[in-house]
Amino acid sequence: MAELNYPKKVIIGDITVRDGFQHEEKFISTEAKLWVLEQSILAGFKHVEVTNLGNPVGMPQFKDAELLLKKIRESKKVAHLLNEVKLTAVTIREKAIQRAIELRKQGVGPDRILVMVSTSESHHRKNSGLSLDEYWKMCEEWIPKAREAGMKVNGTVSTIWGCPIEGPTKLEKAVEFAQRWLDIGATDVEHADHDGSASPDRVYRYFSMLLDHFGDPSKHIVHFHTTRGWGLANVLAALQAGMTNYESTFGGIGGQPANFVDDCPVAGTGSYYYKDPSAVGLVSTEDMIVMMDEMGIDTGVNVDKVLEIGNMVERIVGRRLRSESIKMGRIPKSLTGRS
Repeated sequence: MAELNYPKKVIIGDITVRDGFQHEEKFISTEAKLWVLEQSILAGFKHVEVTNLGNPVGMPQFKDAELLLKKIRESKKVAHLLNEVKLTAVTIREKAIQRAIELRKQGVGPDRILVMVSTSESHHRKNSGLSLDEYWKMCEEWIPKAREAGMKVNGTVSTIWGCPIEGPTKLEKAVEFAQRWLDIGATDVEHADHDGSASPDRVYRYFSMLLDHFGDPSKHIVHFHTTRGWGLANVLAALQAGMTNYESTFGGIGGQPANFVDDCPVAGTGSYYYKDPSAVGLVSTEDMIVMMDEMGIDTGVNVDKVLEIGNMVERIVGRRLRSESIKMGRIPKSLTGRS
């Protein structure tokens, strides 16, 4: 009998507090962010994104970055688990990397930082303010400094399957960029569909190319947005290709940093890519984990607790989000024949 072929164990990183909340047009309180981080860690997540250490003038959702890092480090609820957890902060430019290094010296800095390139020059410049050549030179200088300070470094590759500004891109270029990240000292690579351009056939093709090149999937992370509703189909395609590391957000929230927060216009990264900014978002953590659980894939997290957190995230942001599983629940095992 023909069966789908996929890994039986995966690692899931939840990035709600950074990537999810950055698109919200109201400030999410430090206490709420801390609650989500604590509960996610208690649910079994070993990788969470905490904040962005860039300039908070343009991204006021992260004006509490240092306070939040301090609070999660001091949390009595999860202190006994933090040795097994990677706390990540986004550091797009050198000042943010320098800030992470200083916080690390103070004992409250992230375990891991994230730097990012796009295969599309125009998308990259909009995100970073630098050309690709300028950005690679910056990373060649600062990644060794971050590693010396005891932090792991994620190098993200974006616009793999297309760019909201330029249109189609070449998959081969993304594989080259992934190799370049590892060559200059990154410890892992995120492969991102930041605008929902990927279709399942091309997802399978790309990750098959990637594994043909690298062999081992352990240093590579799958990151899908579901702008057009294909997110979980793309997850299945990546599983079929053999990928074992995934990222997602509760309720499928997230997108570009908001350009309006509370009652005030802010810079963000400029105008939104889409007319309806509420239509964007990542793959839902709850739905992906419930799906994988039904497929017999070990995610390492407590599925019921994930659904509880998802319900609370809806209350935190104040609206119905994109998870279907938090309303429908898990499929009763009596119906699946599984114990």
